[in-house]
Amino acid sequence: MNQPLAYVHPGAKIAKNVVIEPFATIHNNVKIGEGTWIGSNVTIMEGARIGKNCNIFPGSVISAVPQDLKYNDEDTTVEIGDNVTIRECVTINRGTADRMKTVVGNNCLIMAYCHIAHDCVVGNNCIFSNNSTLAGHITIGDYVVLAGMTAVHQFVSIGNHAFVTGGSLVRKDVPPYVKAAREPLSYVGINSVGLRRRGYSTEKIREIQNIFRILYQKNYNNTQASEIIEAEMEATPERDEILQFIKNSHRGIMKGYFKSN
Repeated sequence: MNQPLAYVHPGAKIAKNVVIEPFATIHNNVKIGEGTWIGSNVTIMEGARIGKNCNIFPGSVISAVPQDLKYNDEDTTVEIGDNVTIRECVTINRGTADRMKTVVGNNCLIMAYCHIAHDCVVGNNCIFSNNSTLAGHITIGDYVVLAGMTAVHQFVSIGNHAFVTGGSLVRKDVPPYVKAAREPLSYVGINSVGLRRRGYSTEKIREIQNIFRILYQKNYNNTQASEIIEAEMEATPERDEILQFIKNSHRGIMKGYFKSN
């Protein structure tokens, strides 16, 4: 707090044990939780709400106004949870009148040069590798991994535990528990490695695989597949989550395995 080479606006609310390195700039109407580290040349602008024990690396800009022509100077925010690491030159924009906020959950790792646009909601325990880019109004669940240079179209949803391979262009919704790859983006299996790391049993993984076999490998359309899954598969939280995701999809879910001629 006493770093003479940093600028902290008197209206910012900085908790105890926050470290602010030289040449950082913190604007008015900012809140930063205990134990957070703000690196050199970080800019934290109005409306930022940053949790405890976060690490924000040099060059990042948090809570800049949206890159959206519809934005009309609404009083919006960026809300970042606890134990979040934001690496070099990440940009996270404030919300617009749509959701009024951009959210990043707890325990996330946002690697260098990522961009999270206005009105995105990112869950807990997510990893975004270098140069991943989120357009506006995107919803991402918990434990989602975006490999490097992934670009996600506006209004897309990505379900819990999904894994998207590097260099992907995500135009459609990605259901929970799956791996997505290729161009156009397609189902290539379930994220079994990630699920095992998070304690899912072999039986539970097999159950999820069977659901997606019906959805993606039996030549049914989504409505037919959903009806069969609901009728033939035992009701479990995972089954119901997948069915609800399909039902709620506005952009449509990504296709099954795509094979070029």
